[in-house]
Amino acid sequence: MAGARSLVPNRLWLAPVAAFAATALLSVCPLQAGVPVRIAGELSGMVMDPAGKPQAGALVTLFNRQDRLLQRVATDFSGSFSFDDLLPDLYSVQVSFATFVPAMKDRVQVKPGMRSLLEINLSKVFSSVQLVTTIPAPNGLMNDSWKWTLRTDSSLRPVLRLLPQLNAQNTAPDPARSAVFSSSRGLVKISASDGLHTMAATGEADLGTQFAFATSVYGDNHVKVSGNVGYGGSSGSPAAAIRTTYSRDLLGATPAVSVTMRQMALAPIVSTSSSLPMLRTISISLGDKTQVNDALSVEYGVGIDMMSFIDKLHYISPYARITHLIPHGSADITWTSGNARPELGMSPAVNTSASEANADLQRDLTSLAAMPRVSLDRGRARIQRGDDYELGVTQRYGSREYRFAAYRESISNTTLTIANPDLSLFQGDLLPDMFSRSALFNAGRFDTIGYMATVTQDIDDNYHVSASFGSTGVMVPGAGPLRNADDLRRVMQAGNRPALTLRVAGTIREMGTRFVASYQWTNYQSALPLPQFSTQSVRSGPGLNVMLRQPIPSPPGVPWRMEATAELRNMLAEGYLPLSMTDGRALLLVNTPRSVRGGLAFVF
Repeated sequence: MAGARSLVPNRLWLAPVAAFAATALLSVCPLQAGVPVRIAGELSGMVMDPAGKPQAGALVTLFNRQDRLLQRVATDFSGSFSFDDLLPDLYSVQVSFATFVPAMKDRVQVKPGMRSLLEINLSKVFSSVQLVTTIPAPNGLMNDSWKWTLRTDSSLRPVLRLLPQLNAQNTAPDPARSAVFSSSRGLVKISASDGLHTMAATGEADLGTQFAFATSVYGDNHVKVSGNVGYGGSSGSPAAAIRTTYSRDLLGATPAVSVTMRQMALAPIVSTSSSLPMLRTISISLGDKTQVNDALSVEYGVGIDMMSFIDKLHYISPYARITHLIPHGSADITWTSGNARPELGMSPAVNTSASEANADLQRDLTSLAAMPRVSLDRGRARIQRGDDYELGVTQRYGSREYRFAAYRESISNTTLTIANPDLSLFQGDLLPDMFSRSALFNAGRFDTIGYMATVTQDIDDNYHVSASFGSTGVMVPGAGPLRNADDLRRVMQAGNRPALTLRVAGTIREMGTRFVASYQWTNYQSALPLPQFSTQSVRSGPGLNVMLRQPIPSPPGVPWRMEATAELRNMLAEGYLPLSMTDGRALLLVNTPRSVRGGLAFVF
């Protein structure tokens, strides 16, 4: 027992010795398993000029998803920059340098443990930012050893064979992303009518050949060119309208600038002794659409128009639309001044001739076809202008949609269409229409208020039925003699009439035929000033109207799709208002002439 007790003190001194030895061992050989796993990502890139020369000293700014400034760095001597320790999210990058156009790219994704590489090309015209590739960051989540383990696992090899792009996207850049021109598409429409240019009464011109082309330059820059060419209606002279639009994707906004030029000739039906000069217009439009937050968006812009005809006219046409998402729908407020803007209310399912993917091209063609409404007042040229205020609410419950809209219009230099007028009628106050054998009469000022209630029922994904009831502003003939132009202006008074419209739209799946048929019932003993300044998507014309789009099989190897189109307007010839003058001559005011138009569309 004494020997056992003598061993206890000898064992106690081993504890501090063991602790010291363990500490020394850990200080010399740290454990590799203690290295933390990297969950942050990186964003790097290189800035170059058009010749590929690196640009040192360029300022690179990083924003988060809420457009808040996070970091700002300058490129080194090799033109490179890097943002480290970024949480996985979407970021925006802006690059600026002296003598170059700033470059910007939003929604750049940073993945955990990965490095996103950007290629920035600065230019004096088009600067661009392209995401070249995404590679693992140093000490990232996935290293080469782990990838080799995945490839050698027999249970994972079939998946990797089915998705080879998962391996390729991290090793080689995407050629499409670095291309100068990308996402190019176009639309060509060739049409003919039954002898009249049928768009005259609606204020839209179809000269026979329409084309639109859109492409992206270095990704974030978008260029669109559209045209409307042919022979101008009753004059038989060449006519053309060209529109070019440039837009750019910025942080939460898409600013755009458009330049439109038109040149057309008018037939001298009012005076046989002298011909009228060419009508030439040029307009510059600036527009932008901003997503303020998840529920609120604002679309606004302004157009500056210059016209040379009998007189030189200059005027400005601003517009704005605010849309706010509400439960089950949206509410919108729209204000337009000057020119009519039917493209603001375009419905892709109705107005797009090819597909929803080309809705913006069709919207450009609609803007180009909206001709300024010119009339004469005692020999002086005047432009029809309108101030339109609209308030609309849309609600959807299941397969049924409800919309109520109210508007107030104030139109100056209101134009009415007189069919086949006498050559000596209202000389100095009657202007020949550019696209028909009718003439335009300046009826003065026109103020009206109205509303429209619409119910749309989705039968299925292919068929939609709508019923609309509302009040439409019209000009009603009053009592009094008709001897001259001043008497006609005094007799035509502003009023309202109720209108009920039934509309069916759909696609016949077996044949691919898309159609829209509508009929409007109302009291047609009145004149309707056109074009309508309302931007509502449902703007069916008077009487019975049918529009058809039929895809045509293309020959093998042809890089475009073909489509036959047909438009039948006011087939029952409703809305013709006859008036009698004191000398026995008759006047016929026409809202929308009966017409048939057909054509071919090529989409590529």
